[in-house]
Amino acid sequence: MSDIMRPISIDALLDWVMQEYKKSGTIFGVRKFFKPEGDKQISLFNEKMETPIGPAAGPHTQLAQNIVASYLTGSRFFELKTVQILDGEDLPVAKPCISARDEGYNCEWSTELRVPQAFEEYVKGWFVLKLLAREFDLGDPDGFIFNMSVGYDLEGIKTPKIQKYIHEMQDAKATPIWAECVEAAKSRLNQFTRVDEDYINHISPKVSHSITLSTLHGTLPHEIEQIAVHLLDEQKLNTFIKCNPTLLGYEYARKTMDELGFDYMEFDDHHFTEDLQFEDAVPMLQRLQDLADKEQLNFGVKITNTFPVDVGQDELPSEEMYMSGRSLYPLSIMVAKRLSDAFHGELQISYSGGADVFNMKDLFEAGIWPITVATTLLKPGGYQRLTQMANVVSTLDYPTHVKVDLEKVSKLVEKSTETAKYQKSIKLPGSPKIKETVPLLSCYTAPCRGTGGCPIDQDIPAYLRYVEEGKYLDALKVIVDKNPLPFITGTICAHPCETKCTRQFYEGAIDIRGVKLEAAEHAYDELLASMVKPEPVTDAPKTAVVGGGPAGISAGYLLAREGFPVTVFEKDTTLGGVCSQVVPEFRISMESVQKDVEMARFMGAEFKTGQAAPSLEDLRAQGYEKVIYAIGAWKHNNLKLEAGEAINSLEFLVKTRQNTQENPYGENIVVIGGGNTAMDCARAAKQLPGVKEVSLVYRRDKRNMPADEEELYLALDDDVTFRELLAPIKLVDGKLTCEVMKLGARDASGRKRPEPTGEFVEVKADVVISAIGEKVDDTFFNSVGIETDNRGRVVVNPQTLETNLKDVFVVGDANLGPATIVEAIADSTKACNAIVEVHNRNYERANLNIDTASVRAKRGDMVIPENPMSQAARCLECSTVCESCVDVCPNRANIVVMVHDEPQIMHVDRMCNECGNCETFCPYSSAPYKDKFTLFNSEEDFHDSTNEGFYVVDPSRKLVLVRNKGEENTFSLIDGNVKVANGLQDMMETVIDDYAFVLAN
Repeated sequence: MSDIMRPISIDALLDWVMQEYKKSGTIFGVRKFFKPEGDKQISLFNEKMETPIGPAAGPHTQLAQNIVASYLTGSRFFELKTVQILDGEDLPVAKPCISARDEGYNCEWSTELRVPQAFEEYVKGWFVLKLLAREFDLGDPDGFIFNMSVGYDLEGIKTPKIQKYIHEMQDAKATPIWAECVEAAKSRLNQFTRVDEDYINHISPKVSHSITLSTLHGTLPHEIEQIAVHLLDEQKLNTFIKCNPTLLGYEYARKTMDELGFDYMEFDDHHFTEDLQFEDAVPMLQRLQDLADKEQLNFGVKITNTFPVDVGQDELPSEEMYMSGRSLYPLSIMVAKRLSDAFHGELQISYSGGADVFNMKDLFEAGIWPITVATTLLKPGGYQRLTQMANVVSTLDYPTHVKVDLEKVSKLVEKSTETAKYQKSIKLPGSPKIKETVPLLSCYTAPCRGTGGCPIDQDIPAYLRYVEEGKYLDALKVIVDKNPLPFITGTICAHPCETKCTRQFYEGAIDIRGVKLEAAEHAYDELLASMVKPEPVTDAPKTAVVGGGPAGISAGYLLAREGFPVTVFEKDTTLGGVCSQVVPEFRISMESVQKDVEMARFMGAEFKTGQAAPSLEDLRAQGYEKVIYAIGAWKHNNLKLEAGEAINSLEFLVKTRQNTQENPYGENIVVIGGGNTAMDCARAAKQLPGVKEVSLVYRRDKRNMPADEEELYLALDDDVTFRELLAPIKLVDGKLTCEVMKLGARDASGRKRPEPTGEFVEVKADVVISAIGEKVDDTFFNSVGIETDNRGRVVVNPQTLETNLKDVFVVGDANLGPATIVEAIADSTKACNAIVEVHNRNYERANLNIDTASVRAKRGDMVIPENPMSQAARCLECSTVCESCVDVCPNRANIVVMVHDEPQIMHVDRMCNECGNCETFCPYSSAPYKDKFTLFNSEEDFHDSTNEGFYVVDPSRKLVLVRNKGEENTFSLIDGNVKVANGLQDMMETVIDDYAFVLAN
């Protein structure tokens, strides 16, 4: 496909707007329209705006449809995308050019259109907003402001192309595009209900009276001032000058980023030394303010322009990129403070860096406005996020003059360095994507339950919705249908589902595990009362399960539920494995574990404890035809020291779980390791009497520890001392000697390699606990003839988990190596399915029963203090409505097409510039702009692409040119000789019949 955007003509634009609204009540996918209450407005540039917010100069103001979507959702201040002398195809932009998963990065900075095309887009956008305001009664037709943005040097700005753009933006009446807009509007008077010819004739052609200057990094102060003088004195334009965080100096920026956890961002000091310096900026800005006052114009600064960082981890295909979003906020607000202090609050600040619904109220009440946003709109919810922002700001008192509250800005700076929102998590997150690729049709999916999400494919959205509705028993039925351990997994599951949760791109992932426990605690007794013990299946084979941990209990439950006889053997006196013997009581209680055991026992599973299981030969002799080994990974990796010895972490945890009141270890306990077991050891040691300090020694830093982030935070909360970048050498006389390490290049796992420095330190240590991992004891399996690989893991059939011995299966840690509880359940399910069909899809909740309007209503709304929401209610129910690729596309290039009442996603090629943003947020391991069925608006574009898709050659005959499964064919959809996969014909016919407005150019 091509990254060249094809702007929509004003005729096609108006047809699209009116016909889509008539068909579905939406416009460019926007479902909720913002309408201001009353006639409250704020003045700027001798103009009025109903809300002082809108899109920043960037992807959301590049095309007319983007501007329309922004207005409908609440924007009334539009900072148009920057124009410069280098434009169109001459502008080198590496693609993809946007990465906004958390903090934002981009390597594009000005319009990718030719300047005359950009001008036309802005005029079309202006004109359509005037029509929409009146036709849909969305507020004052004069209640919004367009603000130009130009760059990057005086020579370029003074060229005829840019000068013409500036002049015509101030008055577009004599331009061809203005005439086209007027003619197009008048030709559709019969479609309007509130717009008449007189209204059209009186639409003002004076599109913009203001400008924001953006200059390149390294531009000298005198040139910045010369450009501003030109804009103020010669062009008579209200002017903002963009200012960079480089004003703060390298040391401040580096220190701030490091302290907030963004230490992985790579940048040096060259921009800081080459850019405008603060001591030069203040007098220059004062001179320009004086000039603006003389000319009776508005003047101020735009914070912030860009913060350049190096591409260090292949974030984008360029050498340098520009950082934005929440990580930029602490720097930007400090720039605002320093400039406000210098000007005693009298300098107007147009603000963008990291603004969103969480800080917008504070910014505005501090006297900082207008406020523009970009990165937050690039995340799921998209433009609709603006509606919540507009609602927040429109309830506040609007000022009558510029005055920044210095005390409030100071508090914002303080808050920005203390609030968790602006701090990066200790662990850098893994991929939120599932392993599957996106299908051409019917792609809605809940990533929390997909591969890499929930290993047992629980219907998570279903039980979240049931809990939200207060139907706890229904929720628990959904859970236990596939998950025999609701209490154990509701308490200590590693919850990989939460790493895939789309809500993480709002204010944070849903506490899915916590909701599971909530359902279990509320409905357990009711569930037991309602459960029916299955009838035994005649002649069913007896199964022995060796090991009474999570995998063994699960296998017992699943087989018993099917009426199959099963006995679980556990050598310990208590069932639960690591959950009841190793994991500290403060993490999971014995009572919780035994509740899960009781469910399996109720179903008919027999449990034998307190002695080792019979040998395989004896089990066969006792009539057990099937044997499942679920014996866990109990073999300890030994830490070798040059002197002294470390004790076994598992033995330590077993003893401390049995008795937390006895401390034979001493005052200073050191734990070696960085995994979850190490965290458990450290936290358990802190509970022992007489302990003064517990140190956790690891050769990497926290960010590169393998432990779950939650476990790291719990250890920190318990005041465990983290001694990072240390490798243990020897333990002598109560002191552990460690070599200091440094982090080098990244290894295959993506973690930085620890490298020795030759420096040594000593750590007080009465005892050292080795928690450097566990493994499967392969000697047992080898002794009974079960084949293992060179890593000591059992060789199994991956579909059934059957070993080389017929009817002998291995599940859990013995199969996977040390794994999670939910992975153990998945293994047990797989093995049980090889013995009998496990009926565990009885409680899937059909999406047809869910009101999609209520689901869509959640999209774009963040959970803020003024609008609290339960964990269950926060679920976006992606399996019912996904559409993240629709939300996050600034250009609206991914659209929803209703085919036989089923929503399908179609990509529109001409509206896409391959920014790559939809790939970031699509839950599949795919890029919708490449992988979804694509509509082309010309044969040239069709052949310039490899996407599967179609071009409508002749709508009247439904003649289409189609690429599907690598083949290109031209045929009529009504001739019966259609050569496409099932469903695609219906989609193409639907587009031609019901969505003809997307075909016009």
